[in-house]
Amino acid sequence: MDETVAKPKPVIMDDINTEEVKSELLRLYPPKVGRKRAKQIVVNRVEDGGRVPEIQSNVRTVPGLISQRGCCYAGCKGVVLGPTRDIVNITHGPIGCGFYSWLTRRNQTDPEASPDGHNFMTYCFSTDMQDKEIIFGGEKKLKQAIQEAYDTVHPKAIAVFATCPVGLIGDDVHAVCREMKEKLGINVFGFSCEGYKGVSQSAGHHIANNGIFTHVIGTDDTVRDGDFKLNLLGEYNIGGDAFEIERIFEKCGITLVSTFSGNSSIDAFANAHTADLNLIMCHRSINYVAEMMETKYGLPWIKVNFIGAEATAKSLRKIAAYFDDAALTEKVEAVIAEEMPAVIAAVSEIRPRTEGKTAMMFVGGSRAHHYQELFSELGMETISAGYEFAHRDDYEGRSVLSSIKVDADSRNIQELKVEPDPEKYHPRITAEKMEALREKGLDFADYAGMMPEMQTGALVIDDISQYETERLLEIYKPDIFCAGIKEKYVVQKSGIPMKQLHSYDYGGPYAGFIGAVNFYREIDRMTHSKVWSYMKAPWQETPELTAYYVTE
Repeated sequence: MDETVAKPKPVIMDDINTEEVKSELLRLYPPKVGRKRAKQIVVNRVEDGGRVPEIQSNVRTVPGLISQRGCCYAGCKGVVLGPTRDIVNITHGPIGCGFYSWLTRRNQTDPEASPDGHNFMTYCFSTDMQDKEIIFGGEKKLKQAIQEAYDTVHPKAIAVFATCPVGLIGDDVHAVCREMKEKLGINVFGFSCEGYKGVSQSAGHHIANNGIFTHVIGTDDTVRDGDFKLNLLGEYNIGGDAFEIERIFEKCGITLVSTFSGNSSIDAFANAHTADLNLIMCHRSINYVAEMMETKYGLPWIKVNFIGAEATAKSLRKIAAYFDDAALTEKVEAVIAEEMPAVIAAVSEIRPRTEGKTAMMFVGGSRAHHYQELFSELGMETISAGYEFAHRDDYEGRSVLSSIKVDADSRNIQELKVEPDPEKYHPRITAEKMEALREKGLDFADYAGMMPEMQTGALVIDDISQYETERLLEIYKPDIFCAGIKEKYVVQKSGIPMKQLHSYDYGGPYAGFIGAVNFYREIDRMTHSKVWSYMKAPWQETPELTAYYVTE
């Protein structure tokens, strides 16, 4: 397996000087902007011990630069809570905000997995604030909206999300939620996730984590059957990814208590604290919940990655190592052995055609990191990558946390004071056992970061701008570019195939073993399609003019 699904040599295009590319990207900026962007554009250098250059991140976008970022509301409602099928999510604000966050990421779910069959993801709930509410306040209308939602669909829970106008006029969504919770007898809770809070959607993730931890997790002590119970955090079931991971877990005999938030239910959130271990996929969107659950309930967490066949196998072995059970280890190895032949066959067919091709990816969460695994398995080089809303630890690893200065934007997000629960706290493993597992190579509460695992010479860019994107395409001419919907058509018009890694276009799943094969075939098809060679007009291909005088 290791020989067939091997990684490419760590060489970045020899004919291009990456430092000169960085200078070119900065050349047209005003001096002040250039100095700031220079800290956010880094030529990767991996030294002994995994040390990498410092990169500036989680800072506000320069006004006027068109970047890929979303707002705080988008991170809270659209990313973390949006994929939960049986919570009515009400946007308190103008209808445009609700529509923006409605079904934009192709989150999938299975309503039949819930006894009541509820699935509210296909609906867009909004208070549709008008000028009247902006002037006189919208709390009355919010109460009416909560009552109407309850009377219409009878949900188990209702969540309310504040948008920019709500914060500006001072509506108290939390007071309204408390009043309606007492009146209706169901869980009603609110989020102060106004779009302008923080520097990006990352702030919304933090706020969502705080809210779901405060109002939902730990409210149901029902313990599910199963010897190996897990929570999967930071997996949003784009294109059915969570379904594929759940399939693998079931084959291994692993019980999945809850997923945050792909194919999720509020009931699963409520008893997530009864699991034995937390797995983190997208570190930036959900690490806050994992850390708070460890403090309050004694539930440890490890970083995993189910994007890529080898990464999936490695993650399954991590789980088996944690439980240290011979039967589970044997089952995990049997499942890997059963699944890998199809992967190896696909790689053997496709890799000769993709070997040496180049990719760029600028995606939120940890996708810009995780998908490098899949491209490596195809023999492709990631020559440039970056995040939309990362913090330094996402790039450099958690070892830099102590050196990160807390700025005003970060202080704007509430930090919950969490203490061990006097009744529900119990460490899942002893300190001695944890240390023994660490010595065997199982890292707890740690994350290597993207840059230590990238090639030396790769260009790492935080919060890339539209101008920088276009110049990169002109200079590098990558074989494929991965980003989101906002960048899709500009990239395609440049004659370069563009793969959405936020919503997968119409593809997926790409997680797990079956997902890896799907991705191999998709990238093979896209990088070898002839349509991209026709993206230039005839006068761009041969720009000479021919003419004759009328008198002739």
